[in-house]
Amino acid sequence: MNKKFTIIITYIILSFNSHLLSSENNNTLKIGLLAPLTGEYQDLGYSLLYSLQLALDEIDDKNVMIIPRDSGSNNKEKLNHAIKEIRSQGAKVIIGPINNDEFEEVRKYNDLVFISPSNINPEFQNNIISVGISFESQILALSKFLKKKNRKKTVILIPKNNYADLIDEKLNNFKINNFKIFKYNPDPKVLTGEIEILTNYSQRKRNLKLRKKMYEDKDDEESKKMLEKLEQKYTLGEVNFDSVIIIDFGNSLKSVLTSLVFTDVSQKKVLFTTLNQWFDESIFYENTVNKLFYPSINYQEFKNYQKKYFKTFKRYPSEIAILAYDAVGLIYYTWKKKEKINNVSDFYFKGKIKGKIGTFSFDNKKIIQDLSIYKAENKKFTKF
Repeated sequence: MNKKFTIIITYIILSFNSHLLSSENNNTLKIGLLAPLTGEYQDLGYSLLYSLQLALDEIDDKNVMIIPRDSGSNNKEKLNHAIKEIRSQGAKVIIGPINNDEFEEVRKYNDLVFISPSNINPEFQNNIISVGISFESQILALSKFLKKKNRKKTVILIPKNNYADLIDEKLNNFKINNFKIFKYNPDPKVLTGEIEILTNYSQRKRNLKLRKKMYEDKDDEESKKMLEKLEQKYTLGEVNFDSVIIIDFGNSLKSVLTSLVFTDVSQKKVLFTTLNQWFDESIFYENTVNKLFYPSINYQEFKNYQKKYFKTFKRYPSEIAILAYDAVGLIYYTWKKKEKINNVSDFYFKGKIKGKIGTFSFDNKKIIQDLSIYKAENKKFTKF
């Protein structure tokens, strides 16, 4: 860690703690932060720390302070020590933990409220509220989009991994019509063969071969023109779906997209959609795909946040840091509205709340984000 970086960190921690000596009255909102400030994920931890500093600057209320503590990574002893230290300073609400695997550990602190950037479960869980961009919110946004586009045969593509059963369970709780699930092996060596089965590729290749043979021995002009058209095709016949939702990301997502194009799935007739995208510009260089649609947070707000973060700290934030930024706003809004925060029920609101990531609402003890649909096309992101 270089000298300049150390100075910035020292300044932020001093700034966060400057109010600790000033007042212990009921007019002070104390927010704890559990972040991995040491170890392999310390970059993420400091990204969260910096993001909270930006939020404090924007709120500009001397009665709000952050109490950051190092929670380590998968370290129960350090996590518990951090929580107890934060609680001893009088905080009732804590941002964290980052990892939902630590939820079981923090549940025993039922006198505290934890606001986690995790997106595994949007439901209020005892003393935990997850504010991550949930699977449920994304599927809901995509379902509305596909309905507007009049798509009636959707295939949901799920990689065979540790999350496959969880995704199955979540999909069963949704009332989505006219869809089927197809699970694939993410190994590129196996994937293409599985996508060939999904798209009936072999039969469509045979269809083309047989159709071409019908005109090959004919000399009339019409037959020659028809053969010429067939020579420009790779397959003949349509796939039995009009849209796909690919629940994947990164290189694995790109492999699926490449396999769909390789098996001659028409992008003019089939909508390609996906989840879990944070405006990843590397998708622009996936030359096989013309258009890719996905639900996401407010793009302009995200870019503005990134610019402000970079201008202040000369580095770019972790993607989930903006969730911590919004969490501060949510906590502050609740505190101002209710004049206290004692438990998760204080966060039950009617109507919608606007944050940096977009608008969200509380429905039946769940946080649902109103996500927009974006299109990646011609090396730019466009809101649908």
